[in-house]
Amino acid sequence: MTDAEALSRAGELLRDRLGDAVCADRPLGPLTTYRVGGAAAWFVDARSVDDLVAVAEARATTGVPALVVGRGSNMLVADGGFAGIAVSVAGFADRIDIPVVDELADGSEVVVTAGGGAALPVVARRTAAAGVRGFEWAVGVPGSIGGAVRMNAGGHGSDMAACVVDVGVVDLDDPGRGVWRVDVGDLGLRFRASAVPPAHVVLDARLRLRTGDQAAAEAEISEIVRWRREHQPGGQNCGSVFVNPVPGEVTSGGLIDGLGLRGFRIGTAWVSDKHANFIQADEGGSAADVRAVMETVRARVADETGYRLRSEVRLVGFDDADPMSFEEARP
Repeated sequence: MTDAEALSRAGELLRDRLGDAVCADRPLGPLTTYRVGGAAAWFVDARSVDDLVAVAEARATTGVPALVVGRGSNMLVADGGFAGIAVSVAGFADRIDIPVVDELADGSEVVVTAGGGAALPVVARRTAAAGVRGFEWAVGVPGSIGGAVRMNAGGHGSDMAACVVDVGVVDLDDPGRGVWRVDVGDLGLRFRASAVPPAHVVLDARLRLRTGDQAAAEAEISEIVRWRREHQPGGQNCGSVFVNPVPGEVTSGGLIDGLGLRGFRIGTAWVSDKHANFIQADEGGSAADVRAVMETVRARVADETGYRLRSEVRLVGFDDADPMSFEEARP
């Protein structure tokens, strides 16, 4: 089969199994925080594990690639889109289970289960409101639990590795295995990366947190939100683009700022005037422009400081991968 024939056949198989849960040419840009980029050839709004099995079987038959889409906070989709099957689990894997902690002493360990499609800020606010602490840091991270596990998301002194117990997974390359649990020690969590393969769909994560004062938890959340609004830009961006080359000593933002690159623009994308490690996109902008700014900034920093900056951005649908991205760095 040609690529076009494979895509057509994949769509037939999916529609036969999943009906109106499948749509063609779904724009992916609006599902990302950059809000630029093209469409997926096929998009599946999965509602069950059986739906994921259908996707896996369509892939096995046709060889068409699949992409798991969360909240899109570290994803840049090419203007030409993604020639494959994009899958979202937000429609069924967004449950948040928090134990009742009224009778427990402060500091008691509790385990919260959060669906892979649950938004990090929602989990942070819900746990704080329930008198459960340890996840306040996530209120400013606009991603999903599944994506946060895969990228070991973090901030404000903590990350997913500090609280994950285990995760429930479905493998789109081996759907017959069903759902199984992977212990945190087998996830390969490291700074803004993990060993979780792209074909693994994180359905939920169990988080080890602790009881504490509700008012103090909500005050911490308010302070984090205030700090982010003061120090980081809004608009269309993916948060920090480059990882600090020497954490605690040399920051990517400082290197970029030191080269006078705030405000540097190519077409519809530019380096933020507020924080030099943020790259902004205009409304209706181009993913190619965002990528061009990334590569130009990286080249300038390497040429003038010697530091080669790694990116946190996952590139989707581009003809080439980014060898300096943590997305591509596997242990």
